Amino acid sequence: MKLRQLLQSVSTLEVEGSLDREITGLAYDSRRVTPGTLFVALKGQNTDGHNYIEDAIERGAAAVICERDGFPTAHTTMIVVADSRESMARAATAFYENPSSKLKVIGVTGTNGKTTVSFLVKEMLLAAGIKTGLLGTIRYEIGDRVIPAARTTPEALEIQQMLAQMVRSGCEACVMEVSSHALDQQRTLGVEFDVAIFTNLTQDHLDYHGTMDGYFAAKMKLFTALQHGEKKGAAVVNIDDAYGQRLHREQDVAVKLTYGLGQSAQLRAHDIELRQDRTIFNLETDGKQLRFEMPLIGRYNIYNALAAIGAATTLNISWKLIQKALRKMSPVPGRLERVSANESFNIFVDYAHTGDALEQVLKTVREVTEGRLLLLFGCGGSRDVGKRAKMGEVAARLADYTLITNDNPRRESPSHIAGQIQEGYRLVRDDNFGMELDRRRAIEDIINMARPGDTVLIAGKGHETYQEFDDTVFPFDDRVIARDALAARALREQTRSGSRLDCLLV
Repeated sequence: MKLRQLLQSVSTLEVEGSLDREITGLAYDSRRVTPGTLFVALKGQNTDGHNYIEDAIERGAAAVICERDGFPTAHTTMIVVADSRESMARAATAFYENPSSKLKVIGVTGTNGKTTVSFLVKEMLLAAGIKTGLLGTIRYEIGDRVIPAARTTPEALEIQQMLAQMVRSGCEACVMEVSSHALDQQRTLGVEFDVAIFTNLTQDHLDYHGTMDGYFAAKMKLFTALQHGEKKGAAVVNIDDAYGQRLHREQDVAVKLTYGLGQSAQLRAHDIELRQDRTIFNLETDGKQLRFEMPLIGRYNIYNALAAIGAATTLNISWKLIQKALRKMSPVPGRLERVSANESFNIFVDYAHTGDALEQVLKTVREVTEGRLLLLFGCGGSRDVGKRAKMGEVAARLADYTLITNDNPRRESPSHIAGQIQEGYRLVRDDNFGMELDRRRAIEDIINMARPGDTVLIAGKGHETYQEFDDTVFPFDDRVIARDALAARALREQTRSGSRLDCLLV
C-alpha cells in the first residue's frame, strides 16, 4: 500500500519526505522492522519508541510516525503526529482494509466476568453455525489457530492484523475482551463493534486510572464509540451494577439492552437453583418465560450467562440455540475450574484477583461446601495497592481458614504485599490464617489440611501458567501443582494404610 493512501485517515502535523513510498508492513518494535516497514514510535511506561527510530531506519524503515522530529530522513519519510497510538490504530485499520467491517464484532468489558462472557458468546455463535474468532485473556483463536494471549487486549496493530486473519480464515464474527487500558490507549480505535457488553465495575487498576471515575471513563469509551461508527452497535448492560445504571443513563449511549435479577431488567433471571454441579434459572423477557440450565455454578455466572444471552439475542440467534449452547457449555479455563477427581473434598482454581471477584467466588463455593472453606491467595505486585487490604478483609469474612501466599510479585517485595493483605484480614479477625510465601509449598500445605466435605479454593492466577518475579517469568500452573500435591497426599495415605496392614498381619 502506498504511504499516501495509508495516511488518508491519519491527522499529521508535519511530513518530510516522499508519500509515494510502498509500505509492506507496520511495526512499533524496531526489531521487527524490515525494508518497506512503517515504524510507529510509541511512548510506553517502561520505554520510549522514539529512542529506537535510528535502529528502525537502519533496518530499512520506509517511513516513521512519531511525536517529535530530529532524526535523519534521507531515505525515510518522517510523519509527525500529535498522538502516535491514535495514528497507529488508524494506519493499521487502513493497511488491513478495515477487517471489523467484514465481521460481527462483540466487545466485552468490565472488571469481572469478561472471559467467561466471551466464551459463552462464542459458544452461542458457534451453535448458530457462525465461525467465530476470539481475542481474550486466556488465548487468541484465529480460525483453527490457537495462540496463548500475551495480554487481554493486544495493541491496535495486532488487533487489526488478527481480525484480518480471521476474515481470511472464513470467520464471520469475533468476540473480544476489551480492557480499560486498551480503551484508554486507543487500541480498539478503528474496530467497528456490533455489540458492546458491560459486566460490572469494582476496584481494580487504580494504579493506572487513579480513581474509579477515571476507570469508568475509560470503560465508557467503548460505548460512546458505538454511536459514531458505521454499524451503530447495541449496548448490553448489567443494570444491577451501580456503574451499569450510570452507563444506562448516559445520553451518548443508545440501543441499550439491560440484564440482571432485579425487576427493572429487560432480561431478568428468577427462580434460581444453585446446585453443586450446575445452575438452573428462568428467564423473563418481553412476556416470555424460558428455562435455562448450565454446568457453570454460582450466582455470578447467572449474570455472565445473561450478558451472553443479551448479545446473542441482539445478533438474532434463536432461543433454542442459545439454550442448547448454554446447556453444553464447557468449563472456562481457570474460572472456578475443578481440580480434584474422586476426592472426598473439592479443589477449585479461580482467577479472582479483586475484592469483588473473590467475594463472589467464595460465596459460590460456600453454597456447595458441607465442611470448611479453605482459601489460598495472594496479590500481584506493581499493580493496584488499594485492593490488597480489601481482599484480606473479604477472606476474613467468608473463608474458614486463609493461607496468604505469593502471586506475581513482579518488582515488589512478596512479604510487603502479603503484609498489606494481612492488615485487611486483621481488621475483621486475628485467627485462622497463615502465611507461606512459597506458592508451591502453600498449595501443598492447604491441600494437606483438607478433610472430607471441605472445599479448597486456590485464587488469583487461574489459567496462568507462569509466575513473575522482577523481570523473570517462571513456569507455574496452580492446577498442575494442585494435582501433584493431591497425588503426593494419596501416595502417603496409601503407604500409611499399607504400613498399618503390615502391622496387623505381623
